[in-house]
Amino acid sequence: MTRLSKEQAESYWKDGYLFPIRVMSETDAAELRAAFEAFEAEWLDNGLPLPLNTYKRINAQVVMPLAHQMGTHPGILEAVSGVLGPDVMLYSVEFLIKEPQTKAVVTMHQDLTYWGMGEIDGLTTAWLALSPATRESGCMDVVRGSHKNTILPHVDTFDDQNLLSRGQEIRVDVADADKTALTLQPGEISLHHGLTIHGSGPNSSDDRRIGVVIRYLVPEIVKSGGERDFAHLALGEDRHNNWEPYPVPTGPFTPDALAVYDKIRKLQTSVMMKGAAKASSFYEKA
Repeated sequence: MTRLSKEQAESYWKDGYLFPIRVMSETDAAELRAAFEAFEAEWLDNGLPLPLNTYKRINAQVVMPLAHQMGTHPGILEAVSGVLGPDVMLYSVEFLIKEPQTKAVVTMHQDLTYWGMGEIDGLTTAWLALSPATRESGCMDVVRGSHKNTILPHVDTFDDQNLLSRGQEIRVDVADADKTALTLQPGEISLHHGLTIHGSGPNSSDDRRIGVVIRYLVPEIVKSGGERDFAHLALGEDRHNNWEPYPVPTGPFTPDALAVYDKIRKLQTSVMMKGAAKASSFYEKA
């Protein structure tokens, strides 16, 4: 278990992020990486309704048991409860991968911009490293204290090298001197607030940069448009009933799980892509 100290929790709320937090051994992380990469090889050309990368990038926890396992990992949940409290819901899991010697980037943005939840404190992102996340491999950069801003204006770039769904980027220049690099070793996580400005550069290393992006929220959150979205109670109690539970996947890409996945994707498209000029590779145009 990875219980945060009072000082660590205070640092998270002061800075808008916290790192590094070791939640598992490097051996355990290596085993998860091996299992994930074996899964990739097995399902890459296996006749799925959508490209495998879509399932890896959007709500993987609904159709991939391994993703749900990572999202409900006891060590990660213990750390998350140190900033969100005893009641924690798993909202999403995605695999954010930069292949070696590639130019893919994540432009500087705030997570809550397009999620239809407003400017809330009750959501945090855990970023789990399954390979070294270094400056060379394109680790995440954050801006200290930026979570104290409101949601800033963003522009959609739809750049092919941008890993974000809309290529979203804040309309504010961020100086390199204002960035903190969240370097992590396999088995470590960082936590960042939903309003923290963050992004990452290209991977100039010879290894894949494999990050597991896991988002958690507190049960009392209500989506501003009234949509009843999906989340899994991972810790504690849900006394609010604002979220629809998704069935925990019993196997990869079962017909029932794929049907729920499509329902969630359609619902989230109406929120995530609202006002977008065109569709993305992951979402249709709303």
